[in-house]
Amino acid sequence: MSARFEFDNTYARELEGFYVPSQAAVVPQPKLLSLNRGLAEELCLDPDVLGSDRGVAVFAGNESPAGASPLAQAYAGHQFGGFVPRLGDGRALLLGEVIDRNGKRRDIQLKGSGRTPFSRGGDGKATVGPVLREFLVSEAMHTLGIPTTRALAAVSTGEQVLREGLLPGAVLTRVAASHLRVGTFQFFAARGETDKVKQLADYSIARHYPELGDADNPYLGFLAAVRDAQAALIAGWMHVGFVHGVMNTDNMTISGETIDYGPCAFIDTYEPEAVFSSIDRGGRYAYGQQPLIARWNLGRLAETLLPLIDADEARAIQLAGDAVNDFVDHYLAYWLDGMRAKLGLAVSEDEDLELANGFLAALEGQNADYTLAFRRLSDAARGDDAPLRALLSDASAYDLWADRWRKRLSHESASGEARAQAMDRVNPIYIPRNHKVEEALTVAAGSQLLDPFETLLEVLENPFDEKEGLEAYSSPAPASFGRYRTFCGT
Repeated sequence: MSARFEFDNTYARELEGFYVPSQAAVVPQPKLLSLNRGLAEELCLDPDVLGSDRGVAVFAGNESPAGASPLAQAYAGHQFGGFVPRLGDGRALLLGEVIDRNGKRRDIQLKGSGRTPFSRGGDGKATVGPVLREFLVSEAMHTLGIPTTRALAAVSTGEQVLREGLLPGAVLTRVAASHLRVGTFQFFAARGETDKVKQLADYSIARHYPELGDADNPYLGFLAAVRDAQAALIAGWMHVGFVHGVMNTDNMTISGETIDYGPCAFIDTYEPEAVFSSIDRGGRYAYGQQPLIARWNLGRLAETLLPLIDADEARAIQLAGDAVNDFVDHYLAYWLDGMRAKLGLAVSEDEDLELANGFLAALEGQNADYTLAFRRLSDAARGDDAPLRALLSDASAYDLWADRWRKRLSHESASGEARAQAMDRVNPIYIPRNHKVEEALTVAAGSQLLDPFETLLEVLENPFDEKEGLEAYSSPAPASFGRYRTFCGT
């Protein structure tokens, strides 16, 4: 392991004009809140050095490590359907890129490190609550097996940040396959700079989809590759009940990683219309809308690539439109494969789509916890329906569905116990339950006591292994918790 970042900054080196060099603001009293030691080792970094005063200074933005090229990336984006031509990193800095121990290139970025040329009047700061939320939820998504940016470190800054009141400041160090977004392409396409769109597409292909380098139509292949990555990603979100909350085009990555955990949450009960974000008043980014929004966002990416896909505009539109419309089939295939595993099915049959939707229909309106319902289905596979039935206000719809499910299971040879064990490996018992997240963040922001945060983070490291003594982390929120609302934290 190295005591320093071994930077190789291709974005800064190859894409001049796609960013603005910038520096982090100096903060008065940086203090380490949390360090992801496992991720540090994955990045070939020494966690002991990162946890030292020198490392904390880097994570706070007070010291720029050797080889870094701090920059704010330019991008645009559709925000709640309205196009904003100039967004960019208003409170983030890309320090540079490193190669991890698996040979993969990873971005190292500070988030909440102060004003940049893209701040648009904002202070560029972040506060402890949103920083620790992203740390918790992104690491939970990682352990759930869903592609995501990750948190390397969180530090408090020793200053107060003005939001609805004065709140303690913080900086997150985020790691990503890259921070390239649909909005990055939109920024240059909106200016008619097709040469820069091509340069960005070539860079993205080389970095994320190098197998397309020799394709007959690499730009159409690139669109299809992003489509497939996003189809798999959104299916994963739906499987675990994750609601991103703000699926603007500047929050959709080219790599297929989940990014920007602002007003995110996990559904408690199965409600396709579930919305948690305080600013999503029309339900544009509701839980059940996420696949449709992903396809819409891909349409915006396709628009930027049309001149590259074919010189004949009509043909380019046809090719790109077909690729985007194929998202539905690709998403459905990923979603159904995952649902088969969640229902204990090992092979594919024609009736499986109806069966999967039937289970969700049996949950809807029954006040049943979404995560526990799938987990207790393992008990039903073992022959005991009582734990799952107890979750339901009225189990009659489930009973009818369970008869069809058992007939379907009889088509396969696995024993009940083997099937249940396989289901337990894909149906988590522990997720970042909203009330436990809020409990941890409230304590941390109020007193910077991190015990609840650290305990929750430790529980979420093993989301599929049920353990005695952790019942509080698998239980639904108490009625007193009320209707949950989240905020962007910007």
